[in-house]
Amino acid sequence: MSGIYEAELAFAVDAAERAGRAILRHYQGDLRAEAKLDGSPVTVADREGEHLLRELIEARWPADGILGEEHGALRPDARRRWVLDPIDGTSTFVRGVPLFGVLMALVDEGAPVVGVVHLPALSETVSAARGLGCWWNGRRARVSTIDRLDRALVLTTSVELDEAHGRGEGWHRLRARARMARTWSDCYGYALVATGRAEAMADPIMAPWDVAALVPVVEEAGGVFTDWDGRPGYPATSAVATNAALAAEVRELLGAVP
Repeated sequence: MSGIYEAELAFAVDAAERAGRAILRHYQGDLRAEAKLDGSPVTVADREGEHLLRELIEARWPADGILGEEHGALRPDARRRWVLDPIDGTSTFVRGVPLFGVLMALVDEGAPVVGVVHLPALSETVSAARGLGCWWNGRRARVSTIDRLDRALVLTTSVELDEAHGRGEGWHRLRARARMARTWSDCYGYALVATGRAEAMADPIMAPWDVAALVPVVEEAGGVFTDWDGRPGYPATSAVATNAALAAEVRELLGAVP
């Protein structure tokens, strides 16, 4: 691999894996979750993981900005910004289920250019940078070539969330056409799309720290990443990731605006 973001990608993979090791010390332990103002859960593991990531960034890239789910923004006017979600899927993590991940992204002039999805309890890392491709535990990752929904696996984080945000009808149209539909959730679902193990993942509500790492991971694997209405780019308040072959059909069924 070689490219303009090679050093940043290597750094982000190492940092996410270090944060993952710190987080695993709390996994399946006696951990209490607190409710944030938006009702979502947070634990000491979330805070410690983000604190470690911030320390590593400050030491290596001190001019860059940082935006994290737990500790907010630092140097918000910087051209480059690291976007962090120390535990994507805290509810899963608290229940001792291994489908949570560390998300770390670099956004340069408003565009995500480096993304890491590290799944510490599964010992999987999916990472990507613009022009460098997508990589899964050291080997090249690509989306599937399945071009028929009746052979496809489609995913969402929560059917209840889909209903609550007015996206339920579109999701039910999609799942009715697919071979399988599962709620293998949060960043894990996007990792499955990027590595060819699923064909579509849809979430009706997202935050910037949920989205940033996923964009380069999915796109560098040859997939398509948009919001629910089919708009590309970052940030987005919803997300749909697919392989290229089913991109248009999936978004049509979900009700995306052309």
